Amino acid sequence: MAKKILIISSSPRRGGNSDTLCDQFMRGAADAGHSVQKVFLRDKKVNYCLGCGLCTTGKPCPQKDDAAGIIAAMLEADVIVMGTPVYFYSMSAQLKTLIDRFCAFNSSIQSRHMKSALLSAAWNSDNWTFEALEAHYQTLVRYLNLQDMGTVWGKGCGSPSMTKHSQYPQQAYELGRNLK
Repeated sequence: MAKKILIISSSPRRGGNSDTLCDQFMRGAADAGHSVQKVFLRDKKVNYCLGCGLCTTGKPCPQKDDAAGIIAAMLEADVIVMGTPVYFYSMSAQLKTLIDRFCAFNSSIQSRHMKSALLSAAWNSDNWTFEALEAHYQTLVRYLNLQDMGTVWGKGCGSPSMTKHSQYPQQAYELGRNLK
């Protein structure tokens, strides 16, 4: 059965390492017949959460940015795929900022029993490179009641050329192609 997939690419560079993984996942998912939309956070304005709590009262967020549209697309999706580079052993600031804005929608996301995947690339290739990001992602999966469909940990992806010539784009393609 075809799924509606939303890919959130938080790479600051179009065609960058993690964005390359997002594109390959998207290609694989489309080849499998899924409906795929990619949001490139670089092109969006997403402000930091103000912590005002207005959104938890049923009123709209007072910030007039692109977060509401992205969250609406998430709530329509069956699968959320997050793509992020790793700079200092965690997700990008762009992705973390968007996640912080989910606050008022946590229960809506939790009740949907959505699926998720994470695609990440880092220059570093040490065994512990992705430990902090993996722990954060697994906590997010558990808290939001998501079903983890898999991850791609692109170690040693220091440039787009290095990434494209590694095994990781194929892994991302296969993860998208085999999504059930």
